[in-house]
Amino acid sequence: QVQLVESGGGLVQAGGSLRLSCLASGSIFSFDAMGWNRQAPGKQRELVARIYRGGSTMYGDSVKGRFTISRDNAKNTLYLQMNSLKPEDTAVYYCGAFPALVSPYWGQGTQVTVSS
Repeated sequence: QVQLVESGGGLVQAGGSLRLSCLASGSIFSFDAMGWNRQAPGKQRELVARIYRGGSTMYGDSVKGRFTISRDNAKNTLYLQMNSLKPEDTAVYYCGAFPALVSPYWGQGTQVTVSS
């Protein structure tokens, strides 16, 4: 069982930046992918970003060009650099790990609030 612990959320003004971190209890190198989803009040959870074992990345349309996903395998940590934040980015952000052939693991989430 892998545990994922997110940190780095908080309150920021529109146009500001935050960096989220996700510390895994074990090696992240073995996962096919890792990523971030988010869920705003009253809305469905949506994909924010993914990073695959080979290093390729993908982003949700609403964050392209503003957010950057990265990982440090040596530290078993996943990051999400969020720039040019908008009020509509307000949500709980969840870190996920996607092993092959089994269900993904998710963290408990960290709140990001962007004020206008």
